[in-house]
Amino acid sequence: MSLFQGAATALVTPFRDGKPDFHALERLIEFQIEGEIDAIVSCGTTGEASTLSLEDQIQVVQFTVDKVNHRVPVIAGAGSNDTQVALTKAKAMEYAGADGILMVTPYYNKCSQTGLIRHYTTIADQLKTPIILYSVASRTGVNIAPETVKRLARHPNICGIKEASGNISQIVEISKHISDGFALYSGNDDQVIPIMSMGGLGVITTAGNVVPKAMHDMTSAWLDGDYITAAKMQRDYKALIDALFCEVNPIPVKAALWLMNQIHLEYRLPLCEPSDATITRLKSVLADYGLISGQ
Repeated sequence: MSLFQGAATALVTPFRDGKPDFHALERLIEFQIEGEIDAIVSCGTTGEASTLSLEDQIQVVQFTVDKVNHRVPVIAGAGSNDTQVALTKAKAMEYAGADGILMVTPYYNKCSQTGLIRHYTTIADQLKTPIILYSVASRTGVNIAPETVKRLARHPNICGIKEASGNISQIVEISKHISDGFALYSGNDDQVIPIMSMGGLGVITTAGNVVPKAMHDMTSAWLDGDYITAAKMQRDYKALIDALFCEVNPIPVKAALWLMNQIHLEYRLPLCEPSDATITRLKSVLADYGLISGQ
């Protein structure tokens, strides 16, 4: 069974004075639940996991699990270029009560497809919590090939893939290997409906941070067979999605949440505040979508 169908928001990690801001995080969690989001991803790429210590990650995931309190699934990011470190992280997320683990490919090492199979199998063999593969070669330098997905999908503890390659031809090939026990999720907000048309069950979304209800409604429309509405929503939200990725994620989306008075504007280096041009663009787009008042 899939961990979720629909939209799962890859939640930002709000900071204040260099530390996770749990008051703001609680507000964000409730905003997601009120927006009928289908799942929450904690400490993924959008959550700046790469600059969170293991202690930070455990605290953020544990807090999220406790506040969500089984209302929707909580999926925890866990990944490393070292298989043993990734396993340690995944076990910690499992102990914290996560319903699933989002496991990005090892980065920098640029392992072979055989190495990927061994990496994921080694981890999946030692967990009880189901794993979603995460393929995002633009960040890691490593792509999960369709044949590798086919082989990993046979593992009883690997339940799906977040596909963020942007390569629709590859996704079509992967779609041949999905089944009732293995889910395909879009990792790109501007390709949700195209991927769902190939059998995908939804999206792990950045845009969901600011429009959880829209992302839920779009994916629900497709799952309910209302393909015209789903496609229209994909087109209608393209301008917002483009603005949220006009600088590297999660710089614009955190700025958007700041403009919406949801969080303090703070990042961990090497990420930093967006340019003035980005802020101007975000103000205009957020106003167009009714998310902030126009000036």
